Amino acid sequence: MAERTVLTGARVALPTGVAEGGRVTIAGGRIAENTPRGGAETAVDLTGHWIVPGFVDIHVHGGGGASFSSGDAEEALTAIRTHRAHGTTTMVASTVTGDLDDLARQAATLAELTEQGDLAGIHFEGPFISPHRCGAHQPELLRDPDPADVRKLVDAARGTARMMTLAPELPGGLESVRLLADHGVIAAVGHTDSTYEATLEAIDAGATVATHLFNAMPSLLHRAPGPIAALLEDERVTVELIDDGTHLHPAALQLAFSQAGPDRVAFITDAMGAAGMSDGMYPLGPMSVEVKDGVARIADGPTAGSIAGSTLTLDTAFKRAVTVDRLPVEDAVRALSTTPARLLGLSDRIGTIEPGKDADLVVLDEAFGLVGVMRKGEWLVKPEVR
Repeated sequence: MAERTVLTGARVALPTGVAEGGRVTIAGGRIAENTPRGGAETAVDLTGHWIVPGFVDIHVHGGGGASFSSGDAEEALTAIRTHRAHGTTTMVASTVTGDLDDLARQAATLAELTEQGDLAGIHFEGPFISPHRCGAHQPELLRDPDPADVRKLVDAARGTARMMTLAPELPGGLESVRLLADHGVIAAVGHTDSTYEATLEAIDAGATVATHLFNAMPSLLHRAPGPIAALLEDERVTVELIDDGTHLHPAALQLAFSQAGPDRVAFITDAMGAAGMSDGMYPLGPMSVEVKDGVARIADGPTAGSIAGSTLTLDTAFKRAVTVDRLPVEDAVRALSTTPARLLGLSDRIGTIEPGKDADLVVLDEAFGLVGVMRKGEWLVKPEVR
């Protein structure tokens, strides 16, 4: 019989609720039924801890001093390892606005990492975004979403493109949204100057994600509700939120959560290379970013001072969600694991703790600090328990 690992005594976040003193059995890299079946068995007593599903990040640019936009496989693997050590067992690599040929070359590298199972796909953030809401993207590299250019990047990804962020109000925007939907790629509305009405058109055309809601889009106004209201009110849309205490006021996060609910919220990091690192200077695509007190901002050029992604990791986001935002653990689990897994079409394998799914697990202490990470049944961070 295959060797089994049994985690006992912890509070386990299950789809049906929190199980006190739960028992999770792992065999062959998957979660197994708890009934004894013989064979070698290793028991790990996690009394006083939490077990939650591995985190799923659908929007992350890098970490550990490395960037997915480098086009270098080893550098990408450094970023992957950094976020895995913080509980993100599944991630989609995000690019940054650049020349189309450069983006196509980056996609080739990231596609290979996806094909070998290190990534869950590629997210193209830009260059098809609004110059009025470009944030940390270089304005001179932006372009309208010509469907032929959109198709070029999708083709370069060799079937691994998961999502593309664009501004649907730009020429070619709606046609590009339809193209993405037809090719099974998530069309995300973001870095946009869209109106309420134009955003509804984009949703009807097939857009299903709001890229970091509230950030890089018009504010919610009483006579001009803009994209925020349209994205929040439509049940077809999943909204990304960056819960790092910098990108969103807690009241804005609560507003989004109360309107959309945990089944339509995906917490993301939007992390750049400084995630998991100290303050200093870091590259973000072709730009230089200064990180001070954990906040990343463009260091020079026309967008100097703009927030440039985050230095967040999802274990920090989880802890903040339950200790600062006072979300129930079950809701935090859905926003960090279950909902993004479903969005990626991977809910048959990951996102919840259920028999038959990959043994992707995060172990937290009583204060919700990370103490263990398991991916496909292998400890990446082994909990030190008595």
